[in-house]
Amino acid sequence: MRWEDYLISKKIDSELFKKEESVLWETWKKVFEQMHPNSFTAQKLYLINPIRRKYPLSEDVTVEKEPLKKPMVKPKLLSGKPKTVKPKPVFIKRKTD
Repeated sequence: MRWEDYLISKKIDSELFKKEESVLWETWKKVFEQMHPNSFTAQKLYLINPIRRKYPLSEDVTVEKEPLKKPMVKPKLLSGKPKTVKPKPVFIKRKTD
């Protein structure tokens, strides 16, 4: 996800935010590019809302989401119950004098 798309998803006007507070915008962008968007949101949770109120997105813009990858298909078991594997005992031969 791009930084600008993230701001749109949070309903923040990126251009206005960049124009008014360019240092903060650049700092957040660098941090955002180094982590997952959810981690960024968790880290800046209480700082995003004041920015959203200060620079609201005026138009209703939607972000195109990337298509989801196909989920892994679990192999079906032949019988109803899964097999339980019991560990086999290990015997060690000891040398006797």
